[in-house]
Order: sequence, then C-alpha cells, then structure tokens
Amino acid sequence: MTALARLPARPGEIVAGLAGGGIARSSDGGSSWQFPGKGLPGAPVTALAASAAAPDTLYAAVAGDGLWHSTDNGAVWSLAMDRPWIGEGEREIVGLASVNTASGMGGIWIYAATEAGLIRVPDCFCRWQAIVAGDAMDALIAGSPQKPEAPLPKGEAVRALVSCLADSERLFAAMPSGLWTSADAGVNWSRSSELNALALASHPQNPEQLAAVTKDAVVVSRDGGRNWTKL
Repeated sequence: MTALARLPARPGEIVAGLAGGGIARSSDGGSSWQFPGKGLPGAPVTALAASAAAPDTLYAAVAGDGLWHSTDNGAVWSLAMDRPWIGEGEREIVGLASVNTASGMGGIWIYAATEAGLIRVPDCFCRWQAIVAGDAMDALIAGSPQKPEAPLPKGEAVRALVSCLADSERLFAAMPSGLWTSADAGVNWSRSSELNALALASHPQNPEQLAAVTKDAVVVSRDGGRNWTKL
C-alpha cells in the first residue's frame, strides 16, 4: 500500500492506494478488501483523500500522471488535472487534504503536499494555486497575489498533510523542520514542534488529537502537536 484514507461519513470504511496502480477498499476496518477503481492508470497511487463535503467523492494522486477524482465512492475515476508545477518542474503529490471553506469555488479546496512545498486547487480543478488570503477567484485574477504573512518554509518538502473535519480550516503539515499547524486554511503557519514525522493522522472530532509515525516509533499528541508521547 502506498496511501491510505478513511471515509469519515462511513465508519469502518478505508481506501488504500496500491503500488501497482488502482485502489483497494474495505468496509470492515481492513479485515476484507474489494478492488474497484475503474479508469485509474496502472501507476502507484501516492495519495488519497475523501471530500470534506461530499461523502461519495474521493481524490487520488497518481505517480507520473496527476490528480484523479471519483464521485461514486471509488468505483469509476476520471482525470481532474495534471501534477502541479512548482519551481522548475512538475511535482509528485505525496499527500492530499480536502478542506471545506467558503473561499473555494463550491466551498472545497484540495490541498496537495509535494517535495517542493504545498499547493492547492479549488474543486473546479481550474488551476493549481499558491495559498494566499482571499477567495479562489481573487487568486485566479490577481497578477501578483498578496503573500501570506507566515507561510511554510519555502521549497521544503511536505511529507504528510492532514485536515480535521471538526475544524474545517485546521491543517497539519509534517516537514523535515518539524510539525507545522495552520488555523486559517493554510494562509498562516506556525511550528508546533520539532517532530520529524513521516506520516500523520488526525482525530475526526477532536483537532487536538493527532497520531504520527517517525523513523522509529508511533507517537500521539493530545494538544495539537505541541507535545508527543510514544505508544
């Protein structure tokens, strides 16, 4: 498995991305699996996310290809857009998060973590955009959009990215420099701790509860990522 996402609207349902292409889906917490995914190419699925507003909508990043989406709980997929272009070239997406905020067209933003930083697109899939204050149309028409007051470290890899259903604008990003937190849908960030995490998960009802995988342990936080305890 190369990616994993839970379906908050369906307790017990999990979707996994596969190294050989396609997805697997379980409705019993992982005891048994089905293999839908019609239309997905035969390349590794590097990231998965469920829509924050539409329970049957899923997003998948495919290596060397782009962002795909399904509106029937993963049965059939279609290409939404190419990989994001950051710096000098296209970047692989290693993490996805769906955020329900009024500034997106239709209310939804899809955030993508890459080895060169964080970027997002509204659910019209019109264009990858830098994360700035204002709404989606502001970002589309602005020639020189206003820079965030406190962005993530420029050019640094985002290894993992999660959002929280209980707080639609709360995001957590795992980077080599530590765990970073945003309370305004990614416009401003602060470093919560120096934890060097490789994977993250958030509690669906409590944004203060997190779990992370490091190089040698699984750790949990109950204060929004400031302090961690090894399991």
